[in-house]
Parts: sequence; structure tokens; C-alpha cells
Amino acid sequence: MKIKEIYEYLDTISPFYTQSVWDNSGLLLGDFEQEVSKVYLALDVDIDLVENASENSLFIVHHPLIFKGLKHLSGVLYPQKLLTKMIQKNIALIAMHTNFDLSHLNAYFTSEILGFKIKEQNEFLIYCDVDFQFEELIQHIKKCLKLDHIRVVNAHQKQIKSLAICTGSGGDLISSVKADCFLSGDFKYHQALESYHNKLSLIDIGHYESELCFSEILAKDLQKFHLEVIISVSKNPFQYF
Repeated sequence: MKIKEIYEYLDTISPFYTQSVWDNSGLLLGDFEQEVSKVYLALDVDIDLVENASENSLFIVHHPLIFKGLKHLSGVLYPQKLLTKMIQKNIALIAMHTNFDLSHLNAYFTSEILGFKIKEQNEFLIYCDVDFQFEELIQHIKKCLKLDHIRVVNAHQKQIKSLAICTGSGGDLISSVKADCFLSGDFKYHQALESYHNKLSLIDIGHYESELCFSEILAKDLQKFHLEVIISVSKNPFQYF
């Protein structure tokens, strides 16, 4: 099957034009006319995926391997090393990042992983009506994500009635959040300080943890094609002790 056919289908379910202006989703490596029969789905491109993948295949990932301009493809550093190996194996690459957040990921994570009913979706922010004590909400999130530890900002709101959710890294959205509590990942110190004083509680659900479901969502959409679809579980670069 030609990559062009797969790309056009992906564009119908999650239009690439909806990606953020700073993003780099789309076909990043390969040729639209290239024929592939095997597709690998992953959150990220990593060395294990590249080394174990078959030649002449297609990677569809969430995070673009190429974000900024590259001046060379030499050396042994990331991401050049991975791109060089992929070129040698004739592996193509499509990234579905912020466009997929908008079309699928945020809503799926909210309803299917956390079990909340969506009240409203405003761009990258999803709002839900809930009724939890703050500590109860933390325990619910930990159970859903199978986490032993979770980082929070308690803005002294014992009862959480409204909840905002954004998978990935949503710290830059804090100023526009209209809720008792905001769930996202990668919160910075000064964002936490701002939220604390503005009475917005935060629960840092982790960037990796909130987007790990990317592959399982897309695998369902690709079932209509006669392709071998393989889910590759990306490793979290962070470890917890």
C-alpha cells in the first residue's frame, strides 16, 4: 500500500492543517509513492524501535523526531543517529502530534482512561464536571494510570467540582484555565507558584503517562487496511525511585 493512501486517510480523521504553528506533524521521512505493508505505531522513535523494525516499513508516531532545522545527519547523537539508520533501512516516518491531540488523544484519555464525562472541549482544554475531594481525585488518577507517586499543587480547594484536562505538556495554558483543578504534565516551578496563588490546584499526570495511549487509539483506526500493524511501547526516559 502506498504511503500516500495511508497519509490521506490519517488526514481525514485528524487533519494535519489543525496542528499548532510551532509543530512539525506530517510526513517527515520517506516518499508518498513508497509501498509499505508493515506499520509501527509508537509514542516516540527510539533506538530499539529502529533496530528491530523491518526494512521498507512505516513509523507513525506522536512526537515528531524532527522539530527544529538539522544542519547535518552525521554523528552519533539524537536525533541524527536515528534518522540515518532509518534512511539506511528505507523506513518512512509520519508524525501526528498536536493535530491528534485535538482530534483524538485528549478526549480518549479523559473518557476511556480516566472515565470522566466530557462537558466541553475548547481547543486543547477539556472540561469535566466532577465531585471529588482533592485527595480522592488524586487517588482516582493514581489508580487509573497505575502510578505510585504523583506531583500536585494543592491550592486549598478541598472539593473539586470542575476539572480541566490536557494531555502532554499544558503548563502554558494555565492562565486560560477556568476550573478548580487542572490535570496535565510537565508543570514548571513558576507555573505551579502562579497556580497556587490563583487558587488553581494542579495534578501533574506526566507527559509520557498521559500520551501512552496514542498507539492503541490509532491501531483501531488502521484496522480497515490490509496492513500489519505493530504497537511498539516507547520507554519513559524518566525513572522514579
